[in-house]
Amino acid sequence: MSGPGRPGRLVGMKITRVRMVTVSLAAAVAAGVVLPASVPAFATTRHTVCDGAGVDASGMRQAMAGLPNTVATSAQVRVTTPGGCWTGLSGVADLRTEAPVPANARFRIGSVTKVFTATVVLQLAAEHRLSLDAPVQRYLPELLPAEYPEVTVRQLLNHTDGLPSPALPDDLEWILAHRYDRWTPRQIVRDALRNPREFEPGAKQHYTNMGYIVAGLLIEKVTGRPYAQEIDRRIARPLGLRDTYVPGADPAIRGPHAHGYQVVTREGVTSLIDVTNWSQTLTPASGDMISTLADLDTFTAALFGGRLLPPAQLGEMFTLPPVKDVSGGPATHSAGLEATTLPNGEVLWAKSGARYGYSSAIGASRDGRFRLVYSVTSTDAKGEGQMSTAEGIIHAALAMR
Repeated sequence: MSGPGRPGRLVGMKITRVRMVTVSLAAAVAAGVVLPASVPAFATTRHTVCDGAGVDASGMRQAMAGLPNTVATSAQVRVTTPGGCWTGLSGVADLRTEAPVPANARFRIGSVTKVFTATVVLQLAAEHRLSLDAPVQRYLPELLPAEYPEVTVRQLLNHTDGLPSPALPDDLEWILAHRYDRWTPRQIVRDALRNPREFEPGAKQHYTNMGYIVAGLLIEKVTGRPYAQEIDRRIARPLGLRDTYVPGADPAIRGPHAHGYQVVTREGVTSLIDVTNWSQTLTPASGDMISTLADLDTFTAALFGGRLLPPAQLGEMFTLPPVKDVSGGPATHSAGLEATTLPNGEVLWAKSGARYGYSSAIGASRDGRFRLVYSVTSTDAKGEGQMSTAEGIIHAALAMR
């Protein structure tokens, strides 16, 4: 489960082997919804050059073609290069009506939320309202047990805090049955701390939601305002992000959007369940936000361009901790982002997110001149490995650079 107990699988710039969802189109039925046996005419990619000529998007059109299929029902992509900007939509927004994906459709961004949360915490550090080297216990003295070792604010942001996660059932049927449950951040932390810590703070890196759930509480303690208000006040409104918001306990996606679906097999019958409406209270400040391609691109450009953070704090987003990941490899997560080294040695910085029905990501070169934003309504967004449509989009975007 991609709550505090199990982080969402990354579908970002890292290219790995694909685990295909092997289900026939005819078998993908849920509550009367049937995937079309052939791709309707309106499912072909619609595209516009948004910032000038000079972008060859032929590979991207091919990567997005053929939707809906067994692994995804729609895709939205925005690629910015020094030569221009390209936006494409493909697939359907609703399997019942076969309506096309609306322009500027909203979607769940999952763990891309962490980039927003990290930005606010780093802004507070720049304002000297908190210190990244100070223990969390200084600001939230009653959150962690008295005997708990000191966890610094920086360790929350770069996933070296060692905080445990709640032990929750990993059964899909249980998850679906409890998708409207409401959680509070302190309830999540309290349940998590029943488990032993994973490692001494600062000793290793393990990507989970827990550090960011605590970071959300930290924002509220330091500012005296809800985390959602600070996201809106400090980022969304100054940048004009009119379609970006924290849903709170509202399980719906407000405004135009594509439906999300999850593949389920019951008694030998494989079907798709509409999972568009889903409470995101289990991932506060770590995976709950909603946005659009245009808003995420604007945010990414502003962030990488230094409009949201001074140089010292922005540097935290491009600095990896000198520790090993729990898997034994090098740390790849900074404060909010993840580093991926391309074969030519260039490092790209990205963040992906997965909520049931939705896979999304932002990524950019360090100078921000190359940027990628996508959302794919994956039929198994929390599955193992890369989802083929997202992988094709990533490869095509890299070829457009």
